[in-house]
Amino acid sequence: RLVPLGVETERADAEAVARVRATYELPEEYLLFVGTVEPRKNLKGLVAALEHLPDAPLLVVAGAAGWGDTGVEPHPGVRFLGFVPGEDLSPLYAGASVFCYASTQEGYGLPVLEAMAQGTPVVTSKGSATEEVAGGAAVLVDPLDPADIARGIDDARRRRSQLSARGLLRAHRSSWATTADLTVA
Repeated sequence: RLVPLGVETERADAEAVARVRATYELPEEYLLFVGTVEPRKNLKGLVAALEHLPDAPLLVVAGAAGWGDTGVEPHPGVRFLGFVPGEDLSPLYAGASVFCYASTQEGYGLPVLEAMAQGTPVVTSKGSATEEVAGGAAVLVDPLDPADIARGIDDARRRRSQLSARGLLRAHRSSWATTADLTVA
């Protein structure tokens, strides 16, 4: 039997979002990636996608350094925060315009659900574990095609309300309470 991981479904409030924006000096609109910074996360492709978006918001990358060279050169449209404490993650997700997770290899993709639990639209890789985790509530892209990643980001920005509602529903179906119920069963 499969008992998937769950997510905390309590949403960050406006005060917490404002605190995190001030702490990390973030603009009102930003794109977000959360995860270990390593090649399989495809940050190089995500940064390349920014070149296809004429009005690209700042890309904020939250996560500790992992293994290998990501191939990401310094870029004015990208800010690396490094490790972010747990109490800042939910407000960081909640404040983002779009959560971008065009990874090439994932075992599960918990950050996709974490973003959805905060009502943040998600762009993720098709044909991967994250597509299954998203359950039809995200914009799917070819992670090897920066133009397609850009298309997905643009689509998610336009359909923010619809994707937010779908994502919230998906996250609530994947709560820790659900995980506990499945474990007991």
